[in-house]
This record gives sequence, C-alpha cells and structure tokens, in this order.
Amino acid sequence: MMKKWLVATLLFITVFANAQKESAAVKYAAVITPQSMKDKLTILAGAEMEGRETGMPGERRAAAFIENHFRNIGLKPGNGTSYHQYFNVYQDELASIQLRVNGKLFDWDKDYMMSLQSISNGKNSSNELIFVGYGIVDKSAAIDDYAGLDVKGKTVMILDGAPAGYKAPAVVAGSRTPSPISGAAKATSARNAGATGVVLVSKDFPRKTATPVKGNIYMNKPTGAPFMLVTVSEEIAAALAGRTTNLSSDALAALTKGKYVAELSIAADKKSTTLQTSNVIGIIEGTDKKDEYVFMTGHHDHLGKRGDVIYYGADDDGSGTVGVMQMAEAFAAAAKKGNKPRRTLVFMTVTGEEKGLWGSQYYSDNPIFPLDKTTVDLNTDMIGRVDTERKTGDTLNYIYVIGHDKLSSDLPIINEAANKAHVNMTLDYKYDDPKDQNRIYYRSDHYNFARKGVPILFFYDGMLKAEYHQPGDTVEKINFELMQKRAKLVFHTAWEMANRDNMLKRDIPLTMPAR
Repeated sequence: MMKKWLVATLLFITVFANAQKESAAVKYAAVITPQSMKDKLTILAGAEMEGRETGMPGERRAAAFIENHFRNIGLKPGNGTSYHQYFNVYQDELASIQLRVNGKLFDWDKDYMMSLQSISNGKNSSNELIFVGYGIVDKSAAIDDYAGLDVKGKTVMILDGAPAGYKAPAVVAGSRTPSPISGAAKATSARNAGATGVVLVSKDFPRKTATPVKGNIYMNKPTGAPFMLVTVSEEIAAALAGRTTNLSSDALAALTKGKYVAELSIAADKKSTTLQTSNVIGIIEGTDKKDEYVFMTGHHDHLGKRGDVIYYGADDDGSGTVGVMQMAEAFAAAAKKGNKPRRTLVFMTVTGEEKGLWGSQYYSDNPIFPLDKTTVDLNTDMIGRVDTERKTGDTLNYIYVIGHDKLSSDLPIINEAANKAHVNMTLDYKYDDPKDQNRIYYRSDHYNFARKGVPILFFYDGMLKAEYHQPGDTVEKINFELMQKRAKLVFHTAWEMANRDNMLKRDIPLTMPAR
C-alpha cells in the first residue's frame, strides 16, 4: 500500500512540476505582443537605419540598438565582456581610371564602365583580343561559341544578348544557374575557356545613370588579379576590331570570330577601405545544463540604399530580428522571476546575410560556444508577412518550417507539439523538398549551423515576390498579429529544447549537398 502511495505521489509531483513549467511558458510568452514588436520594428526598419547595409553606418546603428536592448533587459554579453563578435569587411573605391584603345582615350559612362571587383589597380594592357561572337555556351541547344578558338590567357570580346532565333532556357526562380545569355554566364564561360578577361559590347551607352565608383562590400580581400570585365560601347568595339568608323552590334555580329590586334590599355587608381561589422550576441546563462546551448538567430542587415532610395527591410529581416529581441525579452522576464532555463540561451542577430550568409559563416568558423554542445539553432528570417503566391485558405495562419526532416528526428516532434499546444498554425514543409527550385534551405543563416552538424529549424513566411528586396518592404506591410503567433511558436519550441533532459539527437545524416 505504501509503495502504491509513493508511486502516485511521485507521479503527481512530476505532473504538477510539468504543469507549472507549462504555465510559466504561457505566462512569459505573453511578453511577445504585436505592439511591442511594432515599436521595435518601427525603429529598426526606419529611415535612420538607412537600410542596414553591412558595414555601413545604418547597420552599425542597428547593431547598437540591438545591443542596448539586450543590455537593458538583463542579457549578459555573449562574447566575453562584449555583445559583439566583430570582423572586418572591405569596400573598394575608384579614385581614377583611364581606358585607351590604340592610344585613343575614352570616357567613363559615355563609352565604357566596369564593376570595381573586376578592376586591377595600376596599369594593364592587352595587345590582342579574341572575338567570340555572343559568347554563348548552351549544351542543351548544342551551342558553343568557343568551339575551335584558343582563348587561354587572352581577353575575349563578346556581344551582349543573343543572335536572332536563339531562345534561352527559362531561369528557375532562386536557381544559381543563370541564363546562358546573361553577363554572368558569359563571363563564367569565358573563364572556363581560359580567358583572362571579357570585353562585353553593349548598346547601352552613354549610360543613363551613373556607375558607382564605390564598389560592393566583400568579406575577404581578394588574392591575385581579378577577372577583368569591362562593358564597352559599339564605338570602342569597332576600334578594337580595327575599324575606323562605328559599327552597329548587328555589323559587329557579322565579323569573323578569332584574333584581332589592338592595344587595350586600362590604368586605374583603386583604393580599399576596411569596414567593421559584427554579430550581436546576448545570453541567458542556464542552470544545471549551462554548458549546452540553444540559439535563436535572425539577421539584422539588409540591402542599404541605392542613391537616395532606402531598402527598409522591415520583413527581411527586421521581423526576424525583432522576433529574436522579443523572445529574449520574454525569456529574460522569466529568468528574473526564477524561471531560468536549464541550457544557456544564445540570442544572436547576425550581419552580412544579404551578402552571402557572412555573419553566420564567420560565427560557425569561429564559434564562441562549442558547436558540439549547441543543441539547436532556431532561425527566423521573414516572419511578418503573407506569401503572396500562397493559394490555400490558411494564409493568415501558417509558417513555412525548413529543416524538420534533417539532422535530428527530435525536431518535428518538439516543434509540432509546441505548435499544437500553443498556437495551432499550419506548419508547411514544402521548402524541405530536395527538389525545391528556390533553394530556401541554403538561403539563410541556419545553413551555416547545419553544415557543421547542428540541428536547425528555419521559420519563414515565404514571401518571394511582392516587395521582396524592394524599397516597399516597409513596416506598414507587416501583419503584427501573425508575426506574434510565429514568434510565440519559436519561443515555446525554444523553451522545451532549453529545458528537456537531453540535447537533441543527431541521428539523421545530412545528405544536402554543399551550398
């Protein structure tokens, strides 16, 4: 009789303790409100942040805003005594450039333009070039404009566009394979054939808008000479072909493929500026399992400005960043009342996602906390809007979840239980299809945790059209009630993962190919 009583008592205590934990989770999830999220996003995606381009003043202001929030709610610095994990990025600026053909000087933007990445500092010249027509390589159409030509170590001249009658294959949205007639594909084909540079002939001269003399930001200083890519007018192309009068692109297309002797000389003064950027990291230290870690991530950078036009990035990824900030506030409120997590919670907003997942790459290659003790990364990137292409009836009650069937069989069990118990949204797994042509699995910061073997879930609203990567991605387009539900789902999922007895199993081999 005593034994039965003891078993019943222990069972009651366990159920009561679990109920208390569940009650506490619900209580502190209430800190995540539409208004509090709107207040933060209005600042983060406001004009003062200037689109938050990596390394630019607006992004540094955004990082400072997030740091102040982490400090004010009581999070500890995540990198020793600092809330930042700094690293350098670089930007080129063109001080001057001169292009000559057979000694004749041509004018920037009137006759030619170049991307700064393709400009070598100093003087470079070529005494011959190889004309390869349109420079198209398309195996599906049995076209190879390099057939029979030796272009190794040479500069090639290519016409923009395509010949009459050629229909390029359609490009799948999100695919990394560009159209064979794009400048990128033509440059790649030239490089693959052994060329050292491309002269691309365009009708678009004089340029209607000024070409920037400050280049794109890049993560690593390039080594070796860049691959030259200069876009030129039909007048320059005629001069390179040895003609004394201008030729139209149609007339140029009729030229014989092969070698043309002409001196192309480019003299440039290009300077590189070192910029600083950072991941922002705050933590709530765990109790008995404090040496294990649950990450909640989002990226605070966006596209910056193009001239005077600001790309606000309210959904991408102001929404996910605010989600991380608001979850941090909820967990901090719980910790202050004695409901500390068993595992250490790491709230990290990363930089450079729009440049190529730079911040998460830097962290995963230079981890502050052991990756083998990191039980999960819950990544939120765009949780504030509705997928305009979604045709089902649940457009106001869904979230796309990526990663549920990879790395850990615990992921869907915990996430689906949290969803059923607390928010009851449709969890849409369509982007976990290996045949996903948009390659969503590879396009946000969770990827750099997954490639290191850390289980991940990525929460995403699916908006790939409408104002995606456009200046119109602004705060007034956000559905804050839906954003709240999505953030609460991540919060409850994190709560369970932070407090369960075991780390997530790593029992599913990662079969996804590298990015």
